[in-house]
Amino acid sequence: MRFKAFMLEQGLALAWAISLIATMGSLYFSEVMGYIPCNLCWYQRITMYPMVVFLGIATVKKDYGIVKYCVPTLLIGLAISIYHNLMEKTDWFDGGNHACGIVPCDAEYINWFGFITIPFLSLMAHILVLLLLFGVSRAAKTAR
Repeated sequence: MRFKAFMLEQGLALAWAISLIATMGSLYFSEVMGYIPCNLCWYQRITMYPMVVFLGIATVKKDYGIVKYCVPTLLIGLAISIYHNLMEKTDWFDGGNHACGIVPCDAEYINWFGFITIPFLSLMAHILVLLLLFGVSRAAKTAR
């Protein structure tokens, strides 16, 4: 019962906050730090940036139906970020520098604690927003 109440009261707001932090973080890395995003980074941004607007509006309006519109886009972003992380951290996709436009897709601008890279941060943001939206959806269905 507490989970359902929490998800209905805070789930959309938390998902919105994570999407906002992910968006602002990506803009910080590219516009302030000067890191040029590879094409895969751009595709992940394309799936996350609209969530700030959609989830912001849904949070204000308490529109739990937004979940069914956000999830497909986020799943595409999740698939891209999984691929990007595997490309960066494994040799499964060997072939040298994976050209993704100007910047190689396996370039690591940051590497905190040996595993936290920009694609990893994108992966975590996509996972967290999806988990929250699934929780909101489940809570909204059982509240009817």
